[in-house]
Amino acid sequence: MRSWDEPKKRKARVEIIPMIDVMMFLLVFFVLISLNVIPALGLKTHLPGSSTSQDLKPQKKAIVTLGLHDIVQVDGVDTPLADLAARLNQLKDGEKLNVIVNSDRGVEVQRLVDVMDKLKQGGFDSISIATRKP
Repeated sequence: MRSWDEPKKRKARVEIIPMIDVMMFLLVFFVLISLNVIPALGLKTHLPGSSTSQDLKPQKKAIVTLGLHDIVQVDGVDTPLADLAARLNQLKDGEKLNVIVNSDRGVEVQRLVDVMDKLKQGGFDSISIATRKP
């Protein structure tokens, strides 16, 4: 009589290698985010230094960034200098809006004065210049 071999039953097992790969990917991703290796939106600026700079209280604010090469941004959105006051009035919503001018240290003083003039003509009286402590 002929005997047939019984097929061996396979036991279920958990493969751990793919889980380790996924965990390493997540670890690298979060490390890069925390170190700001992945670039953020907006312009990179090197703020001028001031020994008398102060921290601002939390308020409704808009940040106007002046970059090199005649770039002006309002809260990360490119805005022509002529439309600066209109863009800020959209953000205002009836409340007092504090404007912070975030300027690169290489920007000419005349451009900074032009932006501040546009803001004053647009009715914005609370204007601050962002600096860093040395």
